[in-house]
Amino acid sequence: MTKRVCFIYNPMSGEKRARTHLDYIIKCYQNNGYAVEPFRIGRLQDMGQAIRRVTPDYDRILVAGGDGTVNTVVNQMKLYGIDIPLAVLPTGTANDFAGLLGYSNNLKTAIKQSATGTVATVDLGKCGDSYFVNVLSGGLFTDISQKTPTVLKNTFGKLAYYMTSYINSIQELPKFRSMHISIDAEETRFDGMSVVFFVFNGRTAGNMKLAYRSDICDGLLDVIVVKGDNIGDTIRTVFHFLSQQITDINSDYPKGVLYFKTRKLTISGKEPITVDIDGENGPATPVDISCIPDGLKVIVPTDNIETQHVPDR
Repeated sequence: MTKRVCFIYNPMSGEKRARTHLDYIIKCYQNNGYAVEPFRIGRLQDMGQAIRRVTPDYDRILVAGGDGTVNTVVNQMKLYGIDIPLAVLPTGTANDFAGLLGYSNNLKTAIKQSATGTVATVDLGKCGDSYFVNVLSGGLFTDISQKTPTVLKNTFGKLAYYMTSYINSIQELPKFRSMHISIDAEETRFDGMSVVFFVFNGRTAGNMKLAYRSDICDGLLDVIVVKGDNIGDTIRTVFHFLSQQITDINSDYPKGVLYFKTRKLTISGKEPITVDIDGENGPATPVDISCIPDGLKVIVPTDNIETQHVPDR
């Protein structure tokens, strides 16, 4: 019996990579016993329309896009009660979630991996009524993806983020936009100044490995708060992360960083802080955040050693 896969793609996103590889995707899946049913999303066809057509007899959903697109798919799946495995083709500007699952940056290789991969379950983050696959953040640098024009992202890809990040870092570090936040969790409480905070379900943000102790299957979120009490410590902390010289997952975080794992937490501030969820604009504080263990079924590559930390449960 032929297996069915719903393939969701935007022909204009990611330098049109999904559209140019459409025939290869269909061929690769057909060779592995699947019937591909493409659904083109755009101005007139939204993600909800694509997800509503998925019935339980589908074997999987295949989505081409970055973290923001994956986030939208997952939230629509939860909204309509769709509980089938999700495979991801990394065609976005930021592909942190696909990288975490072990997919190659080479699109043809990733297509093969998605067609031959195995089912696993991973945790999900939740903020209010919204879910996130990778990271929730707030503060300095976290609005880079929102401030980077779409045309620039589609033309220059990751370079656009780095260009915008560099410009913003030069302009904003001297301003030192520290904010007062309060964090309430079972493991710890924090009340003080911060420059940026992250709540990770995944491990990287903008391809930078910040949550290097994170495990997407441990039922916990990894919280990182860069404090804003001392400008010298903060600048050193920022460059510590930017240098990306961490190779040991047990490495200590630098002075001025609060790090802990938790199942749930509340973040608030003296003034509302708009958070960023998987690269997209999210709600303003106060926000309640929690981890949903085994919240999402995914397809992980069987030929990539990096997927060993995503066990099949």
